[in-house]
Amino acid sequence: MTHAYPRRTFLALGAAAVGVAGCADGAATGGGEADYPSEDLDWTIAFGPGGGNDIMSRTMVDILEREKLYPEHIAVQNREGGSGATGWGHVFRKSGDPYVISTTSGSFLTTPLESDPGWTPTDFTPVGLFATDAALLVVNAGSGLATWQQWVDHAKGKGTVAVGGIGTVNVDFILHDMFAAKAGYKIDYVPFNDEGQLLTALTSKSLEAVVSNPGEVMGQIDAGDMVPLLFTGRESPAKLSDVPTGESLGFTDLPTMPRGLILPPEVPDNARQWWITTMKKLVRTEKWKAYLRDNFLVEDVRWGDDFGQFIADTSKELEEILRERGAI
Repeated sequence: MTHAYPRRTFLALGAAAVGVAGCADGAATGGGEADYPSEDLDWTIAFGPGGGNDIMSRTMVDILEREKLYPEHIAVQNREGGSGATGWGHVFRKSGDPYVISTTSGSFLTTPLESDPGWTPTDFTPVGLFATDAALLVVNAGSGLATWQQWVDHAKGKGTVAVGGIGTVNVDFILHDMFAAKAGYKIDYVPFNDEGQLLTALTSKSLEAVVSNPGEVMGQIDAGDMVPLLFTGRESPAKLSDVPTGESLGFTDLPTMPRGLILPPEVPDNARQWWITTMKKLVRTEKWKAYLRDNFLVEDVRWGDDFGQFIADTSKELEEILRERGAI
């Protein structure tokens, strides 16, 4: 499913970016390497509106447009489905095309571990890692639960509790499974592709707890509709200083979401270098710094091949975790 938005909200959606294949001499059709970029950009978001991937992508595009960092039109589409497989599959099939781009999340690493989408994370051209995104375990305020221990006692009393997250065998699933295994309760994990649907399931009491990034649920927490019980980062944000960290409760090596930028496979190096140079400008803007601060992300910057090595190493670590837990 795709979602279209009017241009005035952030940018126009639905216009397909022009595919550009690499020529034998390494130049793109429609102009030489020195002309890059000279065409519209196809920006894929591999999940639905409202989630962490969507928020980061639209923030980036807004900065690119406001600062006039990209000279042509940027067409953004939410191509959700298959825990990110649909969107990243679209990017993968545009091999060699420097006018197709996407952002990463935990599913970028875990989806190929549970199924065979036809691509692996290391197939793509890595541009940069910008931050890691920790998560909150939250419950419906109507549950009457206010602490981690109350949640554990409740879950043990029920035997099995329905919990949810984004993706099937994703970081969200890993977190829920690690919590349950250590605390001694059982879960029925329900995966979602859309953050809005996930949170609706919690507020409607179809789920009893969800894992979500702070930037996605802080509004509901502030409104008193949801209660945070645990933060997976190293240190709880000042705004959530009374929420315990996983480490303080005895959890170790809790995974986080890698927030980065990728191009299709086999993209000319000049295009990747252009994006590295441009994104170095973007991450220095006040709007980007505010995004990190407001969404409680931890800055972690790695460029090009360093980001590629991070992708390979983190994918291997997550595979080991999932195999240990019998999930794959």
